[in-house]
Amino acid sequence: MAVPSPCSLSHLPLCSNPLTQQQKNRLLLTRSCNSRFKCSAGQTGFFTRLGRLIKEKARSDVEKIFSGFSKTRDNLAVVDELLLYWNLADTDRVLDELEEALLVSDFGPKITIKIVESLRDDILAGKLKSGSEIKAALKKSVLDLLTKKGSKTELKLGFRKPAVVMVVGVNGGGKTTSLGKLANRLKNEGAKVLLAAGDTFRAAASDQLEIWAERTGCEIVVAEGEKAKASTVLSQAVRRGKEQGYDIVLCDTSGRLHTNYSLMEELIACKKAVGKVVSGAPNASLTLCLEILQVLDGTTGLNMLPQAREFNDVVGITGLILTKLDGSARGGCVVSVVDELGIPVKFVGVGEGVEDLQPFDAEAFVNAIFP
Repeated sequence: MAVPSPCSLSHLPLCSNPLTQQQKNRLLLTRSCNSRFKCSAGQTGFFTRLGRLIKEKARSDVEKIFSGFSKTRDNLAVVDELLLYWNLADTDRVLDELEEALLVSDFGPKITIKIVESLRDDILAGKLKSGSEIKAALKKSVLDLLTKKGSKTELKLGFRKPAVVMVVGVNGGGKTTSLGKLANRLKNEGAKVLLAAGDTFRAAASDQLEIWAERTGCEIVVAEGEKAKASTVLSQAVRRGKEQGYDIVLCDTSGRLHTNYSLMEELIACKKAVGKVVSGAPNASLTLCLEILQVLDGTTGLNMLPQAREFNDVVGITGLILTKLDGSARGGCVVSVVDELGIPVKFVGVGEGVEDLQPFDAEAFVNAIFP
């Protein structure tokens, strides 16, 4: 497989042809039995307690979520204005303007129509008789969409140590920064964390992750040579994690366009290499419980959907990290991505601070955009 030079990724075309069906089939064959294997966290033990602590911390940090979605909330402030003096005769006008507000916030046409038509039916049936009742029904509709397909928002870390989390995504989405912030959160909750600098293409990536390792007090494994393969670095890290009793290994990977076949194929190699070390079995796809988190740039709104679909088809995404949402008024994309893909959002980036990678809580999100 041809490997691009460290600097060549910056010259990749911004738009290229999507993977052909034949290429997808080859990658899916490489995945073999992954679709039949389901990861599940242990019911007791360290990882269960860790997951519970993270979720409890998220509920106590609702103010960060609230402030992080301020631009989306400002976009949707018109909802309260529309419903304040609502009466039955204004139903069509109010719902048309509500539809426009949801679309502007990137809820997407499919979700928006589903929500608005449901409200219309309930209003005409006499089930909703006031503006406050309509707003409550709106919030419930959004919450139901998030919890129906994306309810499992906690990290699934399995039942054996070390748990392995691999972070993937396109260039510039904030993978390395998100991984560093995640390391900080896990370390603060008592986990022994090892970082793996699997981005072997971007020259500054290892240096950036080393800064995060020093900042968070974590150890790090980096490439031993200029031409080291990412899969080798990650397998070495997981082996060290296994031998030295680490709780969690966080694996960084190179940014890649979802349309670049050879680089997407490399992710498969990384996943297989990690699996062999964790399981000790040659057919790792049957025994590995691996959390694969895709980082998506929240400022791109609905444009993130094609990326997420391709990565999921190829490597099997188990959760999403949506970044830069504090700088975007397009927070409705959270609902669209969960509904379209059925992949839970596990963390959201709501600021530049080290504590601003927040575990996703659907109810807190809904209350933040519709206070």
